[in-house]
Amino acid sequence: MVPLLSVVLTLVVSVIGGLYLLGAFRKCRPGEPPLDKGLIPWLGHLLEFRKDTALFLQRMKEKHGNIFTVQLAGLYLTFLMDPMSFGSVVKEARTKLDFREFARQLVEKVFGYHSVMEDHKFLQVSSNKRLMGDGLVVMTQAMMNNLQNLMLHSVGSEAEPASAWKEDGLFNYSYNIVFRAGYLALFGNETAKTCGSPERAREADRLESDKLFNEFRKYDRLFPKLAYGVMSPGEKMEAERLKRQFWRTLSVSRMSKRENISSWVTDQQQVRQEQGMDESMQDRYMFLLLWASQGNTGPSAFWLLIYLMKHRDAMAAVLREVEEVLGETGQEVRRGGPLIDLTRDMLLKTPVLDSAVEEVLRLTAAPVLTRAVLQDMALSMADGKEYRIRQGDRVALFPYMAVQMDPDVYPDPLVFKYDRFLTPDGTRKTDFYRKGKKLKYYNMPWGAGITMCPGRFFATNELKQFIFLMLIYFDFELKDPNEEIPAIDNKRWGFGAMQPTRDIQFRYRLRF
Repeated sequence: MVPLLSVVLTLVVSVIGGLYLLGAFRKCRPGEPPLDKGLIPWLGHLLEFRKDTALFLQRMKEKHGNIFTVQLAGLYLTFLMDPMSFGSVVKEARTKLDFREFARQLVEKVFGYHSVMEDHKFLQVSSNKRLMGDGLVVMTQAMMNNLQNLMLHSVGSEAEPASAWKEDGLFNYSYNIVFRAGYLALFGNETAKTCGSPERAREADRLESDKLFNEFRKYDRLFPKLAYGVMSPGEKMEAERLKRQFWRTLSVSRMSKRENISSWVTDQQQVRQEQGMDESMQDRYMFLLLWASQGNTGPSAFWLLIYLMKHRDAMAAVLREVEEVLGETGQEVRRGGPLIDLTRDMLLKTPVLDSAVEEVLRLTAAPVLTRAVLQDMALSMADGKEYRIRQGDRVALFPYMAVQMDPDVYPDPLVFKYDRFLTPDGTRKTDFYRKGKKLKYYNMPWGAGITMCPGRFFATNELKQFIFLMLIYFDFELKDPNEEIPAIDNKRWGFGAMQPTRDIQFRYRLRF
């Protein structure tokens, strides 16, 4: 009898413990945000959240208000949907709210990289030095050289006359060109000595980067499932194959044989080497750098180009500005003439293009900004209310729904207005209001605070250089002028730049 009772008690304790771990007994305490656990133990709302994050959060906001806690696969996330209150999260001390633990878990799951404590600090310091200011001058030139190699090598040749139209998918073309040029600008080029001549080295760059892009797209398509940890056995095997391939391709030993490697990349490798990090782990970090630097810019280039193509007034205004900037330097595009030299200083003189870029990012960039709660704390709202947040939970912002699509901040928020971020005198507009109060955080495609993307200036330059060269060198048009702009792929909410549900065909040819 006693042994049987012991077994029963053990089972009861195990069941109760399991239910506790599944969140079955969690209740909303006084002073906490509304709690919505969903109907499925432990899993909570994960399936609905993954299916369409924006729609789910909009439903939760309508049900609970500007702050609420939901259960997602065993985690409790408190979403703050009032942009006037974002500062309470962005400015909170890292002793209370910290992004590093969440980031560490994500990069380990997705890239197989085991981060060190000062990873973000190293990246921030190097990015400030290499991807801003004088460092950006060097990177702009490197990007320019590689863009022209990729965009101009085949058109206008004897095999393909300048007047010949070429066709491609606009998303594929934009992502392909920007990704490959960014990769080569950051990770270097094949050497003329190894390849036999400068032209063969450039050809090797084109072939190798195109192969790399095609493999990257395979991984890119799996990325949301990787991040959520919901994959079929076949997808897991493919993801592992791709990761190992990228670790080899971007390995420190292989990169050391290339030339023109950016100081940004070599800085990252050097500091980890000095720390004694195993070389195989450094290889994994190189893959993380590639995705972080090039996973969002190509899709953004597509959105910028398609919105300009579908809005003639915007295209005309940007083209006029681009031609004026080029004319001020005395350069012109002509058959047999020198390639244009597009510098960082020239890119500083494009407020109309800047506004178009910011508007496109408002429409299509949708990161979820997440912090780990390191201790029980109070979260203050703009209306004066305070809410208790538990240690071990997460706090998250989704600016896309909270502010970027708010009609009070942006009238007709779904409409592309290329001059939305311009003042009447043509300078950058930074004053936006919600219910009569000025917003500090009015557009957050790059994040905010200490987690703001350290490569945002380089990424913006990549976008602008691509558009600049397309407008200066090419005629281009949609194959079907009446085809609508593709919808956003809902499966990628929360991971930065969104991607379209389908590609759209276009054609292009040299203008001269």
